[in-house]
Amino acid sequence: MKPGYGRPLDIRHGRIDMSHGGGGRAMAQLIEQLFMAELDNPYLAQGSDGALLPEVAGRLVVATDSHVVSPLFFPGGDIGCLAVHGTLNDVAMMGARPLYLTAAFILEEGFPLSDLQRIVSSMARASRETGVPVVAGDTKVVERGKGDGVFISTTGVGVVAEGVTLSGHTARPGDKILLSGTIGDHGMAILSQREGLSFDAPIVSDTAALHELVATMLGTGAQIRVLRDPTRGGLATALNEIASQSGVGMLLEEAAIPVSAAVSAACEFLGLDPLYVANEGKLIAICAAGHADRLLDAMRAHPLGQAAAIIGEVVEDDHAFVQMKTRLGGYRMVDWLAGEQLPRIC
Repeated sequence: MKPGYGRPLDIRHGRIDMSHGGGGRAMAQLIEQLFMAELDNPYLAQGSDGALLPEVAGRLVVATDSHVVSPLFFPGGDIGCLAVHGTLNDVAMMGARPLYLTAAFILEEGFPLSDLQRIVSSMARASRETGVPVVAGDTKVVERGKGDGVFISTTGVGVVAEGVTLSGHTARPGDKILLSGTIGDHGMAILSQREGLSFDAPIVSDTAALHELVATMLGTGAQIRVLRDPTRGGLATALNEIASQSGVGMLLEEAAIPVSAAVSAACEFLGLDPLYVANEGKLIAICAAGHADRLLDAMRAHPLGQAAAIIGEVVEDDHAFVQMKTRLGGYRMVDWLAGEQLPRIC
C-alpha cells in the first residue's frame, strides 16, 4: 500500500460507497489494494492514464464487449472470468492472437467488497491462465438502485498473422459447417441458477477462452473461411448472421448437433430450443469441404473440441435461409431469434 492511502480496505465487511468513485483517497485505496493487488502486471503498474505497449508486427484486431450477466456467480464461472473469456473469444474469431485486455467496472453503491474481490480475483486468474494481461482499466460508482451490483466492459487487442483472413462474408456453397462441442450449456447454467432449478445432472457453464483452439485449427492449414462464437441467440442466430452476410443458405443435420442430455432435458422441461441458447466456450467453423475432416480431427484432439462435429453444409439460396433436417427425416426452418429468449445472459 502506498503512503497516504489510509487504513487498509475492510474487504470482508466493507461495501462500495460513492467515495470509491470520487477520485480521492478512497478510490485510490480501492484501485491499489484490490484491483492492482489482483491484476498486477508490468503494464498496469505503469500507473498512467493508459498503458504504453511494445510494438507488434501484423494487423491489429480490436474487440469490445459489456457484461451484465445475472446472477453474477453461476455454476462454472462468474462475471469476472466471463468478461475475460468473452472478449478474448471475439478477438480469436478474427483469427487473431490476443495480446492485451482493458477493463472498466461500473459499481453500484452498497455492493460488498468481498464479492468485488471474488470477481476481480476470478478475472485475474482467467487473465493469467490465458496469458493475456489486463493492462488498463477504469472504475465508476453509481447510486444505489441505479445499477445491478457490477457491470464490466472489456476491450481486447490482438494481432492477425499474414495470410489469415476470416469473415462472415466468405462462406461458399459446398463448405462444411463444424461446431466445437455441445450447445446451450452456458445459458442453461445461468437460467437454472437464476430460477433456483436443480436437475439430476448439474449443468455447468462452458465459459472458456478459445484462442488456443483457434491457433490449433489455423495450424492445420485447412481453408477456414469463417469463425464465430455463438453467444447471445445461440447457434441458430449465429448461423443466420453468417448466411445473411455471405448471401448463402445452410442445411443442418439435427442428429449431428451435440447437446448434452442434461441441457436437452432442461430445455424440454422449460420449453426452450437449445439452438437459441447462449454459449460462451464454443465456436462455429465454416471451411472448404475437402479440408473438413482434417480440421475436425484437430479440433477433437484439443481439450476444448473433444465433442466437435460436422453439423451441416453451406448451400445455394438467394433467400439466405437456414434449414435443418430433423431426426424424423423432415425439414424445419431455423429462423432468427425473435426477441430475447434469455435476457442478461452474458
